[in-house]
Amino acid sequence: MLKSFTISNMSDILEIEKIPLKERVTELSTFELIEKGASINPDAIAISFLVNGDAYQQPIQISYKEFIGKLRQTANMLYSLGIGSTDVVSYILPNLPQTHYTLWGTEAVGIVNPINPLLEASTIKDICNAANTKIIVALGIYPGSDIWRKVEAIRDSIPSLKYIIRVMGMSDESKNIFGFDEKISQYPSDHFIFQRQITPNDIASIYHTGGTTGRPKLAKRTHYNEMVVAWDLAVGTDLHAGESVMVGLPLFHCNGTCATGLMPFSVGGQVVLLSPSGYRDASIMANFYRIVEKYRPVFFSCVPTILSVLLNIPKDKTDISSLRYVVCGAAPLSVELFNRFEKHTGIKILEGYGLTESAVASALNPKDGNRKIGSIGLRLPYQQVKVVIFDEEGNYVRDANTNEIGVICIQGPCVFKGYVESVHNKGIWIQDDWFITGDMGRQDEDGYFWLTGRRKDLIIRGGHNIDPASIEEPLYKMPQINMVAAVGKPDAHAGEIPVAYVELAKDSAINSDEIMEWAKKNIGERAAVPKEIIIIDKIPLTAVGKIFKPALRWDATERAYKTELKALGDLVTKIDVNVGEDKRYGTLAKIQIHATQGVQASTIEAIVNEKLGSYPVRYEVSIIS
Repeated sequence: MLKSFTISNMSDILEIEKIPLKERVTELSTFELIEKGASINPDAIAISFLVNGDAYQQPIQISYKEFIGKLRQTANMLYSLGIGSTDVVSYILPNLPQTHYTLWGTEAVGIVNPINPLLEASTIKDICNAANTKIIVALGIYPGSDIWRKVEAIRDSIPSLKYIIRVMGMSDESKNIFGFDEKISQYPSDHFIFQRQITPNDIASIYHTGGTTGRPKLAKRTHYNEMVVAWDLAVGTDLHAGESVMVGLPLFHCNGTCATGLMPFSVGGQVVLLSPSGYRDASIMANFYRIVEKYRPVFFSCVPTILSVLLNIPKDKTDISSLRYVVCGAAPLSVELFNRFEKHTGIKILEGYGLTESAVASALNPKDGNRKIGSIGLRLPYQQVKVVIFDEEGNYVRDANTNEIGVICIQGPCVFKGYVESVHNKGIWIQDDWFITGDMGRQDEDGYFWLTGRRKDLIIRGGHNIDPASIEEPLYKMPQINMVAAVGKPDAHAGEIPVAYVELAKDSAINSDEIMEWAKKNIGERAAVPKEIIIIDKIPLTAVGKIFKPALRWDATERAYKTELKALGDLVTKIDVNVGEDKRYGTLAKIQIHATQGVQASTIEAIVNEKLGSYPVRYEVSIIS
């Protein structure tokens, strides 16, 4: 059983670290870690799978004894099809029990590569080729899913591919296709048919983190990376055997797989899978609080957009007292949304921070101590986080002072082993083993970290990472465009949405609608299609001729806030919004409002806070009567 720890401040973390990590995490592989959790009570429920929200009273349940058996059968099947310790199995699956079988069964025998099913077929092909995929595990023909169509479209374009395993489908051995359930039933569930001595530093998984079309960035993570983050999160959340967590985030992302997968499995907890579509299933969200009442979860992980949806769902008289907290990350959370959600539900929010390259988590607000709203909390035990100052050429200058904004860098047992393609590994480390995250932030006097922006250009839409190059490159293929820059525009629901600023070629008569049509047809990821095309005379450049994206992000924020403030109508005579760099918050919107004669400032302030309170960019308001 995992020992309970109290973490309320940095001193508690330092006390935990007095015992070497190697005495805390003694297993050699993720399978051994799950096996240890299963041994606590083999008859306990490992997975409760809800087909949809309306059928939440009739779950498909898998015991730990059955779960471990399925993992062994999956590993044995893959081994029989030629998978060894350096071979890659890619899966393209929604959230199903078979997804976990594939994930952890593959890690026991080879290397797993989860792929987002919502990506376009061409992008999936690029990922498989970069990963050198030997086997694809994919959902077969299923209502509402186009996964199988995508697989059939790309299978002949992946030279390394040997077999396809179809979940919810039959075998067709003439095409090297095997039905998942049919095939694994041929293998033993009580032992492995192969011998493999896994070391903690063996590569367990490669996750897609972005990259331009044809050159995907695939992060290599070891068994030790994933085991340590599972231990860290078990300590940070205080989860124990028999307790439940709810999973609505996708199982192609390391939060779903590690934070609410490997971690609860490692301590014998129950994983409640909220349908194949997770939070995207409207019936799940409509029944969310009733599902909580039935399954009594201790916590769930989400992104800010989920909290905003849950605000609009009546809690009625459901008993959700089992929820000790909700862990929220992946995108900035506004103070207003934080306070409104806690008031609506009575559930404590723990904001955190992590990335694929750190196995999922590096920092978390302490459940037992002071939660600083808007911060990402304290570093997790045995992980190191610091803020660094770079010069304009990207060279290390020094570590930042307290409350000085710089670039967040991480080091420790959860940090990955670089990207698959060496081209992506240039300039990502300092001082040998500190990874440069690209996120801007500061550390306060109590050790809490605060995000203030990004050094890199990543757009985060509802917790989903979008590489601006995936938008810019297709648009650059239009001869009528001289220059293009994609940035994130603040959004009250998604945190950010992608928009594209375009400078037209001389004498071009193309309009924004035509550019948008091109974008929809040529951008390989639906989530990356910009919500708006903004044509401007000149794209702003730095003194050395590089696109100055901060100015575009400031402009996008100004546009968003001005649109929202139109709700003030005749209450005001003039509104000025100026967005720029701020030494404390990174970006700050300064809003000056001229009130109509006789209108109270408090009336205007109430409307401003209602309209802008859920946005992630800070604002200050001055009202002139």
